[in-house]
Amino acid sequence: MNKIDFVMIWVDGNDPEWQKEYNRYSGKNGLDENSTVRYRDWDLLKYWFRGVEKFAPWVNRVHFVTCGQKPEWLNPNAPKLNLVSHSDYMPAEHLPTFSSHPIEINLHRIDNLADKFVYFNDDCFILNNLPVERFFRNGLPCDRAGSTIIEDDGFEMANHVIKNNVNCINRHFNKKESIRRNWYKWFNIRYATHPRCMLHTLQTLPNKEFIKFSEPHFPNAFLKSTLQEVWDKCGDTLEQTSASKFRNFDNINQWLFRDWQIAKGCFTPYDVYKDSISFEISDSNIERIENIITKKKKRLIILNDSTQFASFKHIQSRLNRAMESILPEKCSFEI
Repeated sequence: MNKIDFVMIWVDGNDPEWQKEYNRYSGKNGLDENSTVRYRDWDLLKYWFRGVEKFAPWVNRVHFVTCGQKPEWLNPNAPKLNLVSHSDYMPAEHLPTFSSHPIEINLHRIDNLADKFVYFNDDCFILNNLPVERFFRNGLPCDRAGSTIIEDDGFEMANHVIKNNVNCINRHFNKKESIRRNWYKWFNIRYATHPRCMLHTLQTLPNKEFIKFSEPHFPNAFLKSTLQEVWDKCGDTLEQTSASKFRNFDNINQWLFRDWQIAKGCFTPYDVYKDSISFEISDSNIERIENIITKKKKRLIILNDSTQFASFKHIQSRLNRAMESILPEKCSFEI
C-alpha cells in the first residue's frame, strides 16, 4: 500500500516509421507546425531518468509508456523499469493513437501499476531531492484546490477539453456541497505563497457550478481507484475519447481525474508552487531557466516547448549543458 510508481508517456516524433503512420491516419504530408512543436525531441529524456534515480530513490517502479519505441540508450533490464506499449493496456480497436488523451485516461489498466502513482509529462524534470510527501500525505494525493474562469487565450481546443472535463464534474458533484464539506482544503494557509489563485477562487465562489479548476501544470498524483471510479460513472464519455486518434473538441483528458479528486476532497492540501516552476521556453527566459537548473533552486521544473526562440539547436544545447551540470553521471536506466 505504500508503494508509489511514476508513469511517463513519451513519443519519438523523429522516428520515420512513426511519422509515416501519423501521415497515413492524418491525411497529411509531414507534421504541421503545432505537431512539430508537440512531438519534437529535446534530447533531455535521459536527465529525467537520472533525476528520478538521484533525487527520488524511493520510487517503486517507473512505467515508461510508448507506442513501442525505445531510446537507444535506455536499459530495458533496469530493475525499476517497466516498458509499456500502448497495445499492452489499450483496446486494439483504438490503436494507433496520436493523441495523449486516450493514452492518459487508460493508465490505470497498466499491469502491476501501484495503487498510488504520479503521472509525469516528458517536459517535467527533477532538479533536487524530492520527498515522498511532495506527492502523497496521509494516504492521499497532495494538491491544491482552486477554481477560476476559462480565459480566451487562443487555445480553443484546450479550452473545449477543459469545459468537457468540468461538465462531467458538475454532473456528479454539487459545487456548494463540495466546498462546504472541505472548506479547509479550499482555503488553506498553505496556499498563501500564491494568493492570486485564492483570489480567483473567491471571485468564482458565487457561481452555482464549477467553471474551471485551477490546474497547476505539474506532475499529478493519483489514486488508481480514482481513475476506475470515474470510468464507472463516466464510461461513455471516456470511451469516446479513447477512440480518438487525434485530439478533438469533444475529448476529455487526465485532468478530469485530478479535478475529480479535488471535487471529492480526496487530497491533502499542499502548495505545489512552493517547490515547482513552469516555463514556456523562449529567448527571453533561457538564462533564468539555466540559473534555476544549475543552482537547483526548485525541485521540479516544467519546460514547455514553444516557437518563441530564434534557434532550436542553440536553446537545446544550452538546456542540455545545464542539465548535464547537475546530472552528469549515467544511471541504472541507461545502457
